[in-house]
Amino acid sequence: MIAPGGWLGMLGGGQLGRMFCHAAQSLGYKVAVLDPAAECPAGMVADLHIQAAYDDEAGLARLAQTCQAVTTEFENVPADSLRTLATRCRVSPAGDAVAIVQDRIAEKTFIAAQGIPVAPHAAIRSEADLVAAADALFPGILKVARLGYDGKGQARIDTREEALAAFAEFGGVACVLEALMPLDYEISVVLARGFDGASVVFPVARNVHRDGILAVSTAAPVQDAAHAERQARATEAAQAIAQGLGYHGVLCVEFFVLKDGSLIVNEIAPRPHNSGHYTMDACVTSQFEQQARAMAGLPLGGTDLLAPAVMLNILGDIWYASDTDTAQREPDWAAALAVPSAKLHLYGKREARRGRKMGHITIVAATLQQARLDAARVAAALGMQAPE
Repeated sequence: MIAPGGWLGMLGGGQLGRMFCHAAQSLGYKVAVLDPAAECPAGMVADLHIQAAYDDEAGLARLAQTCQAVTTEFENVPADSLRTLATRCRVSPAGDAVAIVQDRIAEKTFIAAQGIPVAPHAAIRSEADLVAAADALFPGILKVARLGYDGKGQARIDTREEALAAFAEFGGVACVLEALMPLDYEISVVLARGFDGASVVFPVARNVHRDGILAVSTAAPVQDAAHAERQARATEAAQAIAQGLGYHGVLCVEFFVLKDGSLIVNEIAPRPHNSGHYTMDACVTSQFEQQARAMAGLPLGGTDLLAPAVMLNILGDIWYASDTDTAQREPDWAAALAVPSAKLHLYGKREARRGRKMGHITIVAATLQQARLDAARVAAALGMQAPE
């Protein structure tokens, strides 16, 4: 066990790192963040900000010398950097696990090898692969295999010709072509797994995306047997994925629920996840505290849901009065927080840009109906689309 007072390290200085800093510091730990930006959300609150590239040898050496354990806040950190750090300190998750989920081709191959369903797909490394792709994969979605996020690097295509055009637009990089499935809704499972193999799972969140970016997550007690059975299957699959990866730390698995009630895995995130932000206000232990506990070798905390919750993602768009406006104005935080059940979390980013994640607001209420009503009031106060 790493006792409170010790140093924990973070590769990445974004908002997930910032919230980790807050959680780790509340447990008594000091946090060092390595990020190349001179100013970043996590670096602003960390005990030490090492300004260096993620593969900078001197920066990694300093991080390892300072910290007894290191984690990451985003999946696109070089896996080799995690492997390098692992020769000098405890690292979670391992570089080999992150390397799998960084690549959609490797990720889908791994998930299928665990006996867990994924969408019908094909690896696309050349135009010839698209020409040879099965007709059943059209219409579909073409996704770059690496470095895509929040809907970026994706194109919905109806025909083979459209797929070839999208592949060229992506620069001919490796992609995955997935068949469009009869989607009903999306859910995600966030879990934590310790170095002793023990794991805990948070209540399943139901998610709504807009323009490829998570907009709303809802967590509530299960209402009926069908949903309970579906959530149990998702939880079992997520735990099998974590075990198969030899994973330690916090992990999110996103699922598509199809019209017939079946589940397929969409993707894995080797870190705390946007859809788990509700845990900060609605659960016994937050996903970020679990991340610190797992790193430090502490027992994992309880994941019980204390009350129904609705999480609204705050994007930079609400700093603009309309889609055509160029002038910014400050959102009406006072009006939003006049809803007593609302909890505001802003990430300290200096510049609000359309599509940029600036914060989130969680509504926690005695009933799901009340949480939804309050969330609608908050959305209206901030000029956001009403939650679905």
